[in-house]
Amino acid sequence: MSDLLATQAKPRRVLRRPAARTCTAAAGALLLLALPFYLDRFWLQAGLFAMAAAIGAIGINLLTGATGQLSMGHAFFLAVGAYSYCVFAADGGDGLTGLGLPTWLAVVLATLVAGGAGGLFSPIAGRLRGPYLGIATIALIFIGQHVLFNARDLTGGFNGRDVPPLSLFGLTFDDRELLVANVPFGSAEKLWYAGLVLLLGGALFARGVLRGRPGRAMNAIRDHRIAAGVIGVPVARYRAAVFVLSSMYAGLAGVLLALVFQRTVPDYFGITLSLEYLAMIVIGGLGSVSGAVVGAAFVSLLPQLLTRYSDALPLVSAPGTGGIAPGEASRYLYGAAIVAVVLFLPGGLVRVAARRRFGRKPGEER
Repeated sequence: MSDLLATQAKPRRVLRRPAARTCTAAAGALLLLALPFYLDRFWLQAGLFAMAAAIGAIGINLLTGATGQLSMGHAFFLAVGAYSYCVFAADGGDGLTGLGLPTWLAVVLATLVAGGAGGLFSPIAGRLRGPYLGIATIALIFIGQHVLFNARDLTGGFNGRDVPPLSLFGLTFDDRELLVANVPFGSAEKLWYAGLVLLLGGALFARGVLRGRPGRAMNAIRDHRIAAGVIGVPVARYRAAVFVLSSMYAGLAGVLLALVFQRTVPDYFGITLSLEYLAMIVIGGLGSVSGAVVGAAFVSLLPQLLTRYSDALPLVSAPGTGGIAPGEASRYLYGAAIVAVVLFLPGGLVRVAARRRFGRKPGEER
Protein backbone atom coordinates (compact mmCIF):
# COMPACT_ATOMS: atom_id res chain seq x y z
CA MET A 1 0.00 0.00 0.00
CA SER A 2 2.80 2.41 0.85
CA ASP A 3 4.45 1.72 -2.52
CA LEU A 4 1.18 2.39 -4.29
CA LEU A 5 0.73 5.71 -2.49
CA ALA A 6 4.31 6.68 -3.33
CA THR A 7 3.83 5.99 -7.02
CA GLN A 8 0.58 7.98 -7.01
CA ALA A 9 2.27 10.93 -5.30
CA LYS A 10 5.02 11.29 -7.89
CA PRO A 11 2.83 12.45 -10.81
CA ARG A 12 1.26 15.13 -8.62
CA ARG A 13 4.70 16.53 -7.81
CA VAL A 14 5.63 16.55 -11.49
CA LEU A 15 2.39 18.31 -12.42
CA ARG A 16 2.82 20.88 -9.69
CA ARG A 17 6.30 21.95 -10.77
CA PRO A 18 5.42 23.44 -14.21
CA ALA A 19 2.49 25.30 -12.66
CA ALA A 20 4.72 26.81 -9.99
CA ARG A 21 7.32 27.70 -12.62
CA THR A 22 4.65 29.40 -14.75
CA CYS A 23 3.35 31.40 -11.80
CA THR A 24 6.89 32.48 -10.90
CA ALA A 25 7.59 33.55 -14.47
CA ALA A 26 4.30 35.49 -14.64
CA ALA A 27 5.03 37.25 -11.35
CA GLY A 28 8.53 38.14 -12.54
CA ALA A 29 7.17 39.50 -15.82
CA LEU A 30 4.60 41.65 -14.05
CA LEU A 31 7.30 42.97 -11.72
CA LEU A 32 9.56 43.92 -14.63
CA LEU A 33 6.67 45.65 -16.41
CA ALA A 34 5.76 47.64 -13.29
CA LEU A 35 9.27 48.78 -12.31
CA PRO A 36 9.34 51.97 -14.47
CA PHE A 37 6.39 53.28 -12.48
CA TYR A 38 8.32 53.10 -9.19
CA LEU A 39 12.08 53.28 -9.82
CA ASP A 40 14.04 56.46 -10.37
CA ARG A 41 16.24 57.15 -13.39
CA PHE A 42 19.43 55.76 -11.84
CA TRP A 43 18.00 52.30 -11.28
CA LEU A 44 16.29 52.22 -14.66
CA GLN A 45 19.53 53.09 -16.43
CA ALA A 46 21.36 50.44 -14.40
CA GLY A 47 18.73 47.92 -15.46
CA LEU A 48 19.08 48.96 -19.10
CA PHE A 49 22.85 48.52 -18.92
CA ALA A 50 22.22 45.03 -17.53
CA MET A 51 19.79 44.25 -20.38
CA ALA A 52 22.26 45.37 -23.04
CA ALA A 53 25.02 43.41 -21.34
CA ALA A 54 22.77 40.34 -21.17
CA ILE A 55 22.10 40.48 -24.93
CA GLY A 56 25.81 40.68 -25.67
CA ALA A 57 26.59 37.97 -23.12
CA ILE A 58 24.09 35.60 -24.72
CA GLY A 59 25.91 36.07 -28.01
CA ILE A 60 29.37 35.36 -26.65
CA ASN A 61 28.01 32.43 -24.65
CA LEU A 62 26.81 30.84 -27.87
CA LEU A 63 30.34 31.19 -29.22
CA THR A 64 32.47 30.46 -26.16
CA GLY A 65 30.19 28.54 -23.83
CA ALA A 66 28.32 26.36 -26.33
CA THR A 67 30.87 26.02 -29.14
CA GLY A 68 34.14 26.38 -27.22
CA GLN A 69 35.52 29.24 -29.32
CA LEU A 70 37.36 31.89 -27.30
CA SER A 71 36.81 35.45 -28.52
CA MET A 72 38.51 38.54 -27.13
CA GLY A 73 37.05 40.90 -29.72
CA HIS A 74 33.44 41.13 -28.58
CA ALA A 75 33.77 44.85 -27.82
CA PHE A 76 34.66 45.47 -31.47
CA PHE A 77 31.27 44.21 -32.63
CA LEU A 78 29.48 46.24 -29.95
CA ALA A 79 31.21 49.31 -31.36
CA VAL A 80 30.22 48.34 -34.91
CA GLY A 81 26.58 48.11 -33.85
CA ALA A 82 26.59 51.36 -31.87
CA TYR A 83 28.32 53.49 -34.50
CA SER A 84 26.46 51.91 -37.42
CA TYR A 85 23.20 52.90 -35.78
CA CYS A 86 24.42 56.48 -35.45
CA VAL A 87 25.47 56.61 -39.11
CA PHE A 88 22.21 55.13 -40.39
CA ALA A 89 19.86 57.10 -38.12
CA ALA A 90 21.54 60.53 -37.90
CA ASP A 91 20.72 63.30 -40.36
CA GLY A 92 24.34 64.38 -40.70
CA GLY A 93 25.75 67.81 -40.01
CA ASP A 94 28.76 69.12 -38.08
CA GLY A 95 30.99 67.23 -40.49
CA LEU A 96 29.53 63.84 -39.50
CA THR A 97 28.09 61.30 -41.90
CA GLY A 98 24.41 60.48 -41.48
CA LEU A 99 21.91 58.79 -43.77
CA GLY A 100 18.76 59.87 -41.95
CA LEU A 101 17.03 56.49 -42.18
CA PRO A 102 14.10 55.55 -39.89
CA THR A 103 15.55 54.59 -36.55
CA TRP A 104 13.86 51.18 -36.40
CA LEU A 105 15.45 50.38 -39.76
CA ALA A 106 18.77 51.69 -38.45
CA VAL A 107 18.60 49.17 -35.58
CA VAL A 108 18.06 46.30 -38.00
CA LEU A 109 20.79 47.46 -40.37
CA ALA A 110 23.28 48.06 -37.54
CA THR A 111 22.72 44.50 -36.31
CA LEU A 112 23.23 43.17 -39.83
CA VAL A 113 26.39 45.25 -40.31
CA ALA A 114 27.81 43.77 -37.10
CA GLY A 115 26.96 40.32 -38.41
CA GLY A 116 28.61 41.24 -41.73
CA ALA A 117 31.76 42.29 -39.88
CA GLY A 118 31.71 38.92 -38.13
CA GLY A 119 31.21 37.27 -41.50
CA LEU A 120 34.37 38.89 -42.85
CA PHE A 121 36.27 37.40 -39.91
CA SER A 122 34.40 34.07 -39.97
CA PRO A 123 36.84 32.25 -42.31
CA ILE A 124 39.49 32.79 -39.65
CA ALA A 125 37.06 31.86 -36.87
CA GLY A 126 36.15 28.67 -38.70
CA ARG A 127 39.75 27.46 -38.85
CA LEU A 128 41.23 28.63 -35.56
CA ARG A 129 40.26 27.36 -32.14
CA GLY A 130 41.00 27.91 -28.48
CA PRO A 131 43.65 30.49 -27.55
CA TYR A 132 44.65 30.94 -31.19
CA LEU A 133 41.26 32.43 -32.02
CA GLY A 134 41.41 34.53 -28.86
CA ILE A 135 44.75 36.00 -29.91
CA ALA A 136 43.47 36.65 -33.43
CA THR A 137 40.36 38.47 -32.17
CA ILE A 138 42.48 40.79 -30.02
CA ALA A 139 43.60 42.31 -33.31
CA LEU A 140 40.00 43.40 -33.89
CA ILE A 141 40.15 45.57 -30.78
CA PHE A 142 43.27 47.40 -31.95
CA ILE A 143 41.88 47.83 -35.45
CA GLY A 144 38.59 49.05 -34.07
CA GLN A 145 40.19 51.56 -31.72
CA HIS A 146 42.31 52.96 -34.56
CA VAL A 147 39.26 53.37 -36.79
CA LEU A 148 37.10 54.88 -34.04
CA PHE A 149 39.68 57.55 -33.21
CA ASN A 150 40.63 58.43 -36.78
CA ALA A 151 37.51 58.00 -38.94
CA ARG A 152 36.09 61.27 -37.63
CA ASP A 153 33.46 61.61 -40.36
CA LEU A 154 31.83 58.40 -39.13
CA THR A 155 32.65 58.26 -35.42
CA GLY A 156 33.30 61.84 -34.33
CA GLY A 157 36.82 60.93 -33.24
CA PHE A 158 37.89 61.14 -29.61
CA ASN A 159 34.75 63.02 -28.50
CA GLY A 160 32.36 60.54 -30.13
CA ARG A 161 28.98 61.52 -31.52
CA ASP A 162 25.42 61.97 -30.33
CA VAL A 163 23.00 59.08 -30.68
CA PRO A 164 19.64 59.79 -32.37
CA PRO A 165 16.73 58.66 -30.18
CA LEU A 166 14.74 55.64 -31.25
CA SER A 167 11.36 56.37 -32.81
CA LEU A 168 8.78 53.64 -33.27
CA PHE A 169 5.06 53.81 -34.10
CA GLY A 170 5.06 57.57 -33.59
CA LEU A 171 6.65 57.32 -30.12
CA THR A 172 10.09 58.88 -29.67
CA PHE A 173 12.24 57.35 -26.93
CA ASP A 174 13.73 60.63 -25.75
CA ASP A 175 13.58 62.74 -22.58
CA ARG A 176 10.37 64.50 -23.52
CA GLU A 177 8.02 63.44 -20.76
CA LEU A 178 4.99 61.31 -21.52
CA LEU A 179 2.39 60.85 -18.79
CA VAL A 180 1.38 57.23 -18.24
CA ALA A 181 -1.00 56.72 -15.30
CA ASN A 182 0.15 60.13 -14.00
CA VAL A 183 3.77 58.94 -14.03
CA PRO A 184 6.17 60.96 -16.23
CA PHE A 185 7.95 58.69 -18.67
CA GLY A 186 11.32 59.89 -19.98
CA SER A 187 13.84 58.12 -22.16
CA ALA A 188 14.82 55.58 -19.49
CA GLU A 189 11.22 54.54 -18.84
CA LYS A 190 10.45 54.21 -22.55
CA LEU A 191 13.64 52.34 -23.36
CA TRP A 192 12.98 49.95 -20.49
CA TYR A 193 10.21 48.23 -22.42
CA ALA A 194 12.19 48.25 -25.67
CA GLY A 195 15.10 46.61 -23.83
CA LEU A 196 12.80 43.96 -22.36
CA VAL A 197 11.46 43.07 -25.81
CA LEU A 198 14.94 42.84 -27.33
CA LEU A 199 16.28 40.76 -24.43
CA LEU A 200 13.31 38.41 -24.44
CA GLY A 201 13.51 37.91 -28.20
CA GLY A 202 17.26 37.32 -28.10
CA ALA A 203 16.99 34.89 -25.17
CA LEU A 204 14.19 32.85 -26.74
CA PHE A 205 16.01 32.61 -30.06
CA ALA A 206 19.26 31.51 -28.40
CA ARG A 207 17.39 29.01 -26.26
CA GLY A 208 15.79 27.54 -29.37
CA VAL A 209 19.19 27.27 -31.04
CA LEU A 210 20.76 25.53 -28.07
CA ARG A 211 17.89 23.08 -27.63
CA GLY A 212 17.68 22.16 -31.30
CA ARG A 213 19.95 20.35 -33.69
CA PRO A 214 22.38 23.29 -34.07
CA GLY A 215 22.88 23.37 -30.31
CA ARG A 216 23.73 19.67 -30.19
CA ALA A 217 26.20 20.14 -33.03
CA MET A 218 27.78 23.13 -31.25
CA ASN A 219 28.17 21.15 -28.03
CA ALA A 220 29.70 18.26 -29.96
CA ILE A 221 32.26 20.64 -31.49
CA ARG A 222 33.06 22.03 -28.06
CA ASP A 223 33.42 18.65 -26.35
CA HIS A 224 35.23 16.74 -29.11
CA ARG A 225 35.94 18.44 -32.40
CA ILE A 226 37.33 15.39 -34.20
CA ALA A 227 34.45 13.14 -33.16
CA ALA A 228 31.96 15.80 -34.29
CA GLY A 229 33.59 15.85 -37.72
CA VAL A 230 33.53 12.06 -37.92
CA ILE A 231 29.77 11.91 -37.33
CA GLY A 232 29.16 14.43 -40.08
CA VAL A 233 29.10 17.84 -38.37
CA PRO A 234 30.64 20.53 -40.64
CA VAL A 235 32.92 21.93 -37.96
CA ALA A 236 34.36 24.91 -39.82
CA ARG A 237 30.95 25.94 -41.15
CA TYR A 238 29.33 25.80 -37.72
CA ARG A 239 32.16 27.75 -36.12
CA ALA A 240 31.89 30.47 -38.76
CA ALA A 241 28.09 30.63 -38.49
CA VAL A 242 28.12 30.88 -34.70
CA PHE A 243 30.74 33.63 -34.89
CA VAL A 244 28.44 35.62 -37.20
CA LEU A 245 25.46 35.03 -34.89
CA SER A 246 27.49 36.09 -31.86
CA SER A 247 28.54 39.25 -33.71
CA MET A 248 24.90 40.11 -34.44
CA TYR A 249 24.02 39.77 -30.76
CA ALA A 250 26.93 42.06 -29.91
CA GLY A 251 25.80 44.59 -32.52
CA LEU A 252 22.28 44.65 -31.08
CA ALA A 253 23.71 45.09 -27.57
CA GLY A 254 25.84 47.97 -28.86
CA VAL A 255 22.77 49.69 -30.31
CA LEU A 256 20.92 49.44 -26.98
CA LEU A 257 23.96 50.71 -25.09
CA ALA A 258 24.22 53.68 -27.44
CA LEU A 259 20.54 54.51 -26.94
CA VAL A 260 20.97 54.43 -23.17
CA PHE A 261 24.21 56.44 -23.12
CA GLN A 262 22.85 58.89 -25.75
CA ARG A 263 26.46 59.40 -26.87
CA THR A 264 29.12 57.02 -28.16
CA VAL A 265 32.78 57.39 -27.18
CA PRO A 266 35.64 55.19 -28.48
CA ASP A 267 37.30 54.66 -25.11
CA TYR A 268 34.39 52.53 -23.89
CA PHE A 269 34.86 49.84 -26.54
CA GLY A 270 38.27 48.58 -25.46
CA ILE A 271 39.80 45.31 -24.36
CA THR A 272 38.44 45.79 -20.84
CA LEU A 273 34.88 45.54 -22.14
CA SER A 274 35.67 42.26 -23.90
CA LEU A 275 37.15 40.87 -20.69
CA GLU A 276 34.03 41.89 -18.80
CA TYR A 277 31.88 39.89 -21.20
CA LEU A 278 34.04 36.84 -20.68
CA ALA A 279 33.66 37.36 -16.93
CA MET A 280 29.88 37.48 -17.34
CA ILE A 281 29.58 34.07 -18.94
CA VAL A 282 32.08 32.41 -16.61
CA ILE A 283 30.36 33.75 -13.49
CA GLY A 284 26.84 33.10 -14.76
CA GLY A 285 27.43 29.74 -16.39
CA LEU A 286 28.99 28.67 -19.68
CA GLY A 287 26.64 27.44 -22.40
CA SER A 288 23.47 28.65 -20.68
CA VAL A 289 21.17 31.50 -21.70
CA SER A 290 20.03 32.09 -18.14
CA GLY A 291 23.65 31.95 -17.00
CA ALA A 292 24.56 34.70 -19.46
CA VAL A 293 21.73 36.89 -18.12
CA VAL A 294 22.68 36.27 -14.48
CA GLY A 295 26.36 36.91 -15.11
CA ALA A 296 25.62 40.06 -17.09
CA ALA A 297 23.45 41.40 -14.27
CA PHE A 298 26.18 40.67 -11.73
CA VAL A 299 29.05 42.26 -13.65
CA SER A 300 27.15 45.28 -15.01
CA LEU A 301 25.24 46.18 -11.84
CA LEU A 302 28.15 45.78 -9.42
CA PRO A 303 29.98 49.03 -10.35
CA GLN A 304 26.65 50.89 -10.41
CA LEU A 305 25.85 49.74 -6.88
CA LEU A 306 29.34 50.55 -5.61
CA THR A 307 29.11 54.03 -7.13
CA ARG A 308 25.68 54.62 -5.61
CA TYR A 309 26.68 53.53 -2.11
CA SER A 310 30.37 54.50 -2.11
CA ASP A 311 29.84 56.79 0.89
CA ALA A 312 28.57 53.93 3.04
CA LEU A 313 31.03 51.24 1.97
CA PRO A 314 34.49 50.78 3.52
CA LEU A 315 37.57 51.21 1.31
CA VAL A 316 35.43 52.42 -1.62
CA SER A 317 35.47 56.14 -2.39
CA ALA A 318 33.63 58.30 -4.84
CA PRO A 319 35.29 58.70 -8.25
CA GLY A 320 38.00 61.38 -8.24
CA THR A 321 38.41 61.53 -4.46
CA GLY A 322 41.29 59.08 -4.05
CA GLY A 323 41.25 55.58 -2.65
CA ILE A 324 39.69 52.66 -4.51
CA ALA A 325 37.22 53.87 -7.14
CA PRO A 326 33.95 51.92 -7.56
CA GLY A 327 34.93 50.70 -11.02
CA GLU A 328 38.27 49.40 -9.79
CA ALA A 329 36.67 47.79 -6.73
CA SER A 330 34.09 46.08 -8.91
CA ARG A 331 36.84 44.52 -11.03
CA TYR A 332 38.49 43.17 -7.90
CA LEU A 333 35.20 41.67 -6.76
CA TYR A 334 34.17 39.96 -9.96
CA GLY A 335 37.76 38.84 -10.47
CA ALA A 336 37.48 37.11 -7.11
CA ALA A 337 34.09 35.78 -8.20
CA ILE A 338 35.67 34.20 -11.29
CA VAL A 339 38.25 32.44 -9.14
CA ALA A 340 35.55 31.22 -6.75
CA VAL A 341 33.36 29.96 -9.59
CA VAL A 342 36.21 28.13 -11.30
CA LEU A 343 37.30 26.47 -8.04
CA PHE A 344 34.01 25.73 -6.32
CA LEU A 345 31.12 26.28 -8.79
CA PRO A 346 32.29 25.10 -12.22
CA GLY A 347 28.76 25.42 -13.59
CA GLY A 348 28.42 29.08 -12.57
CA LEU A 349 25.78 30.81 -10.49
CA VAL A 350 22.94 29.39 -12.56
CA ARG A 351 23.92 25.85 -11.51
CA VAL A 352 23.49 26.82 -7.86
CA ALA A 353 19.86 27.68 -8.54
CA ALA A 354 19.41 24.40 -10.43
CA ARG A 355 20.89 22.43 -7.56
CA ARG A 356 18.53 24.04 -5.05
CA ARG A 357 15.55 23.53 -7.33
CA PHE A 358 16.17 19.87 -8.10
CA GLY A 359 18.25 18.89 -5.09
CA ARG A 360 21.37 17.76 -6.94
CA LYS A 361 24.98 18.79 -7.20
CA PRO A 362 26.23 21.15 -9.91
CA GLY A 363 27.06 19.26 -13.07
CA GLU A 364 25.17 16.14 -11.94
CA GLU A 365 22.86 14.74 -14.57
CA ARG A 366 19.17 14.91 -13.84
